[in-house]
Amino acid sequence: MKTTRMPTLFFGHGSPMNAITQNAFADFLNEKGRQLIKPKAILAISAHWESLGTQILKSAHPKTIHDFGGFPSKLFEVQYQAPGDIELADKIAKLLSSHHAKVTDQWGLDHGTWSVLVHLYPQANIPVLQLSLDRNLKLRDHFNLAKDLKSLRDEGVLILGSGNITHNLRAIKWNENAKPFDWAIEFDQMIKTAILKKDYQILFNENPSDGALWDQALPTLEHYIPLLYVLGASDENDQLSFPYEEIQMGSLSMRSVEANPRPASSRKPS
Repeated sequence: MKTTRMPTLFFGHGSPMNAITQNAFADFLNEKGRQLIKPKAILAISAHWESLGTQILKSAHPKTIHDFGGFPSKLFEVQYQAPGDIELADKIAKLLSSHHAKVTDQWGLDHGTWSVLVHLYPQANIPVLQLSLDRNLKLRDHFNLAKDLKSLRDEGVLILGSGNITHNLRAIKWNENAKPFDWAIEFDQMIKTAILKKDYQILFNENPSDGALWDQALPTLEHYIPLLYVLGASDENDQLSFPYEEIQMGSLSMRSVEANPRPASSRKPS
């Protein structure tokens, strides 16, 4: 029986408090989880796991990592007890062998992953793995690495990126509904347009004239990089859409990006 090709999805995750807050974003994730075909497994690429070299979480029972501080105790009590998938971890390592990827059990599910999944799949009954962000790679390299993950989509694996297209904690306003900064709106819209136009010079930050805007929107790049995995694992037969758009706390873009297979009748010939 042929498996339906899974989409690739990027979610802005924002503050960890979104995990225990029933707001518009949580409502969106709840509904999206009901709409999606249930995946056989989830490969999450989170902004919160950086490493030297690409690593794949290989654990039968991934631990829940509370990688933050200064939040209410209720948040630290969250446990997302999804199973792992040992065999799939090894398979992904083979797919990424040319990138010298390695498996490890020295991680778990960090809040970039579980703060989204607690709303998307609250029953925690789907195997979850994580893929790390190699600090040595340039933006274009991350995108190219993700191309080697495409085949997983045909095996029922949901490739899920979690970060934020704008992420400036120095400018954050601790009010979820604070007015967005003009630069956050400008950068968020610039990336949206670049995705639709497949303007990789912009997406890979190779346009020097945009440098100041990048520095303001993303003082560091780890929250942006998971988007490139979602785009890299997509192809020309996918329909790109933005199922959720919001800027929280003035500086955190919660934009979601979905690459969904077009119906066979509308696909471009290969």
